[in-house]
Amino acid sequence: MNIYGINFNDLESYFLSINDKKFRATQIYEFLYQKRVKSFDEMNNIGKNIKERLKQDFNFDIIKIVYKQEDDLVKKYLFQLQDGQTIESVLMYHDYGISICVSSQVGCNMSCKFCESGRLKKVRNLEAYEMVEQILLIEEDIKQRISHVVVMGIGEPFDNYDNVMNFIKIITHPKGIAIGTRHITVSTCGVIPGIKKFMHEQGQVNLAISLHAPNDEIRNKIMPISKAYKLEELMETLKEYEKNTNRRITFEYIMLDKVNDSAENAKELANLIKGINCYVNLIPYNETENIDFKRTKQVQILKFYDILKKSGINVTIRREFGGKVDAACGQLRANQNKIGG
Repeated sequence: MNIYGINFNDLESYFLSINDKKFRATQIYEFLYQKRVKSFDEMNNIGKNIKERLKQDFNFDIIKIVYKQEDDLVKKYLFQLQDGQTIESVLMYHDYGISICVSSQVGCNMSCKFCESGRLKKVRNLEAYEMVEQILLIEEDIKQRISHVVVMGIGEPFDNYDNVMNFIKIITHPKGIAIGTRHITVSTCGVIPGIKKFMHEQGQVNLAISLHAPNDEIRNKIMPISKAYKLEELMETLKEYEKNTNRRITFEYIMLDKVNDSAENAKELANLIKGINCYVNLIPYNETENIDFKRTKQVQILKFYDILKKSGINVTIRREFGGKVDAACGQLRANQNKIGG
């Protein structure tokens, strides 16, 4: 097992199981996440016998950065995993801190028509350690602490539920990377069983829904998952989530020219989400050469925004990042695969 993939409580249980003391877990976490050592031999206050046992039971296998693109506000990383597969992460600089968009799977089975990741079918789930190491390696590269984490990279997080929840436990523990739960967002395209489980998790991790359409007719065309989970059922589940958690929901809405961006679509959207404690994040589409969708013109985005605003909906237009890099989800990986292939 990889040492970066065990949460604090499980590490305490491990030490008790080998007839050692629970406080070892604190020592190990401090070495891993505060001192950032990369071998058990560097843990200088751990006895030799314990080190040897740790070496038997755990490894330090590290994913590696194989390619990077950057501009002033964005750095995009391509990682190679131990089995040779590749994933990507995006780092963004904001006024409020530094955020990272983390991948949760190699490829994705959701097949959203506008998404590069949807063209790269799911190969496997990421283990928790492979998500943790995305943060550690990027922090090492930029020599700064990451303040916010969004699980919105390649993959559907709720299709890898247990590993994503374990990842969150690891990075939020005060002896670990210690990122506050309120600074973490998990984004799903609407996997209802996952949302129902998530509403009973501890902590105050944020939920974002990749909505992208105001009705089932449009959503069925661009997001196949809508055929399994209709919007009516999704909205009912989100009202239940809100009641259980008292947390605000974010709706992500990519603006696609002449697909989901009309004035009528804006009115439909306002009616669909009315009464839910939420805000809408309108996202200018990042065009790619592999997909035919075009971005909505800025003037139409502003009209859409105004209709939502006048309907009493909290709405923002996402600041554009990564125009000079392959910033669309899955784009860097797809382009590198094409070059490599």
